[in-house]
Amino acid sequence: MSTHTIGIDIGTTGTKTVLFDPSAGIVAQAGRESTLHSPVPGGAEADTAQWHANVVDTIREVLRVSGVDAGAVGAVAVSGMVPAVIPVDTHGKALRRAILQNDARATDEVRRLAEALTDVDLVALTGSALTQQSVAPTTLWLREHEPDVYERTAYYVGSYDWVLMALGADAHVEQNWALESGLFTIDGEVAHRVAAASGLDVSTLPPVYRPGTKVGEVSSAAAELTGLRPGTALVVGGADHVLSAFAAGVNRPGDALVKLGGAGDILVASDTKIVDERLYLDAHPVPDHWLPNGCMATSGSLIRWFQALVGGPELTTLDDEAMRAAPAEVLCLPYFLGEKSPLHDPDLRGVFAGLHLGHGRADVYRSVLEAIAFGFRHHVDVFTDIGIAPTRVMITNGGSKSVLWKQIHADVLGLELRPVRGHPGASLGAAVIAAIGIGALDDWSDAARFVALDPPVVPDESRRAVYDDAYRTWLDLGAAVTPVSHTLARRTPQRIDD
Repeated sequence: MSTHTIGIDIGTTGTKTVLFDPSAGIVAQAGRESTLHSPVPGGAEADTAQWHANVVDTIREVLRVSGVDAGAVGAVAVSGMVPAVIPVDTHGKALRRAILQNDARATDEVRRLAEALTDVDLVALTGSALTQQSVAPTTLWLREHEPDVYERTAYYVGSYDWVLMALGADAHVEQNWALESGLFTIDGEVAHRVAAASGLDVSTLPPVYRPGTKVGEVSSAAAELTGLRPGTALVVGGADHVLSAFAAGVNRPGDALVKLGGAGDILVASDTKIVDERLYLDAHPVPDHWLPNGCMATSGSLIRWFQALVGGPELTTLDDEAMRAAPAEVLCLPYFLGEKSPLHDPDLRGVFAGLHLGHGRADVYRSVLEAIAFGFRHHVDVFTDIGIAPTRVMITNGGSKSVLWKQIHADVLGLELRPVRGHPGASLGAAVIAAIGIGALDDWSDAARFVALDPPVVPDESRRAVYDDAYRTWLDLGAAVTPVSHTLARRTPQRIDD
């Protein structure tokens, strides 16, 4: 009898897989690291062959560690970063490395498409503005820079869709990839004006499916590699930030998640469809619910950059030093990879302001932590402005392990934050959806049984006025240096060493 499911999350820095028992929760989990590549200025790519190897290894590991027979696994669902772009041939084989959602190579193509679509309200049509993470500019870049790949492309798919296809699923994209790609309308139909402006053949856009939909079975070849049984159901999962929020209990209107990953995500549940050019719109896994959200280009990635820049001390050491530093003496603009929401400007650049010779490593590091919190507050202002102010806020991912960083976020936002205990993130969300897809769980609300919250982090009122004032100055600083950032961006394009 099939009593378990497997959930897989394809992340920017690694792959995580969980084996899930609907009656007891997670039985086993395994992870593997992934490598980020940047072969062109502003580029962010990942090797699909490494993803596949990680998936195979982690599935084998959770089966081996748990002792659960492969015959007990009824379904597999996959989550991942969105909207990554993988061009595949007619056999589903990836034609090149995946171009990730924080890739900023297609800035010229974004501008050209924006000029061609000035008469189209893209936010009303697709739910998202035309930005550096839109897929149409990426396909245009491929046509002009890699014409052989472009001509051989049968479909464009996302990260988690490609993994399911590698396991045996038919070509497809999940609903939120479609939404965030900008190539489809909010209702899931092809946005023909956008496709025409970019010269894209609409036959390269596969069918769109909701989370929980069965799209195939594990093939014999995939079964031999993974140890799963041929015929195991393959179920559509979803975007990593969406499934992470779902698995963290973000289900009722006003529920929110602050996600401190490599990038910074903030999502608020809504029972109405809300579009705003400053935000992204995703569909909640629960039918007829929505997740307006924001994603900042950097969060944990900026911290890791600073850590390496100052010689690689332990983050706990940096936290201890920064805890003794005064709040907001130095201001940092965290736009070291440009910025996604709510500014949508790939030509912004990072800034440290207010330094004097009395400042040290601790002051600058604290400013980095505060910069991400100010970015989240910028989003909270937008959510409040459109009538969906967060009322119950959870916090997850690696950065949430830092006591100092959680406290800074609570102080800057002026909100209690509820850390999710031992949150495995989107992999759990995918496993729950796989269980719902095959009827092993009866209802979407069953996901709440697997969420455990630690005591809330409460704002310290003694720092509230300082951070309120600093936040206003931070906004002024951003507005003042934007023209300088744009000038510098034209002279020095971004590049991360490959």
